[in-house]
Amino acid sequence: MKKVLILGGSFFQVPAIQKVVELGYYVILCDLLKDVPGKQYAHEFYQVSTSDKKSILKLAQSLQIDGILCYGADSGAQTAAFVAEKMGLPTYPLEAVEVLTNKELFRKFQRRHKFNTPKAKGYSRYAEVKEEVDQFRLPLMIKPVDSSGSRGISIVRSVLQLEEKVNIALSHSKVKRFIVEEYIENYGPHVGGEGFVVNGELVFRCFSNEQFSTSQKNPFISVIASWPYMMPQKLHLKIHNEIQRLITLLNLTTGALNFDIRIDENENVYLIEVAPRNGGACNCKIIQYNTGIDLIEYTIKASLGEDCSDLKQVEPTGYWSDYVIVSQQPGKFREIKIDEHFSKKHLVEYELLVNPGQDIDFPEESYEILGTMVLRFSSMEEMLKKMKNIHNWVKVNVETRNKLTYRNLL
Repeated sequence: MKKVLILGGSFFQVPAIQKVVELGYYVILCDLLKDVPGKQYAHEFYQVSTSDKKSILKLAQSLQIDGILCYGADSGAQTAAFVAEKMGLPTYPLEAVEVLTNKELFRKFQRRHKFNTPKAKGYSRYAEVKEEVDQFRLPLMIKPVDSSGSRGISIVRSVLQLEEKVNIALSHSKVKRFIVEEYIENYGPHVGGEGFVVNGELVFRCFSNEQFSTSQKNPFISVIASWPYMMPQKLHLKIHNEIQRLITLLNLTTGALNFDIRIDENENVYLIEVAPRNGGACNCKIIQYNTGIDLIEYTIKASLGEDCSDLKQVEPTGYWSDYVIVSQQPGKFREIKIDEHFSKKHLVEYELLVNPGQDIDFPEESYEILGTMVLRFSSMEEMLKKMKNIHNWVKVNVETRNKLTYRNLL
């Protein structure tokens, strides 16, 4: 039985663990936390940090694994590539993974190869950027160079906010470094979605329309993704070609990609982030609903060096949305109230991740969520209209100061 080492056992990584078991392989799970949801599905568990390259390598060698992957998170992506290279296992090149998981390195790479990219520069201290801030055009994005899941990301609309936001970014950076970059206004929706590379070619991609929780403490948490991507086909192809150019330059071989992309008013494509992994939330699940393609299975096959050449482009059918439920009000969670008619007509899957009586707060990171929903609609018009007003049908019941209040979720 082939052994697959999976780095990370959070809720969003459980589908990959379950799929490995379903395919008949032996699952070894590593996570810094000992009581992660994925632990119950693994054959073996080791409490090791997924970013500890040397410890993971030593463990992998002792267990004689056949493949390694980090699903749905950047935290262990470099470790997976490092271990795979050392053991001669299938992987994206470590150098490429390092570029894709470090925002400063990625911007430098983009400039060097003449990709569209916002003006950006990396710093280690507030004093450094303070001296140069007048060289940038407001608003600015402040980001830790090595964070994922929207951790530590802020927008600065006034230089008076700069020091505070820099300190937030530094607090979320392991290497204590951040980038400052000019904000790119969207033409149309923010582009998310998934792709898959086989032998250096982007053979499959499925773009989504992303919507962020603008009223939250962290307004860069994606709370709604919908399919299919609503912009003209020429933009689908333009985005595809830019991603393919990136793949070729980085010598990416076979594996998954997750997209974070913006299009400006002149239809220029900005690859904000291209992660060397599958996305979290319900991306892969909904893509399987609307295309029939099981990206998780292909990711596992790629990690084991199995043939993925049968994967081809399939256009999505139907109108689907992923809704990540967050709270707009801190307090004690009571329930999520879903309109009965809305539920019967549109709800395909629903998973609650908190218990009644549990303390909740404004989310600062993408995994601080209350639940997820998979929704289906009869048309693009219906989907966009209803998702824009989702708070009319889905509400969080929170107890604050001995009162029960219903709050909308965006």
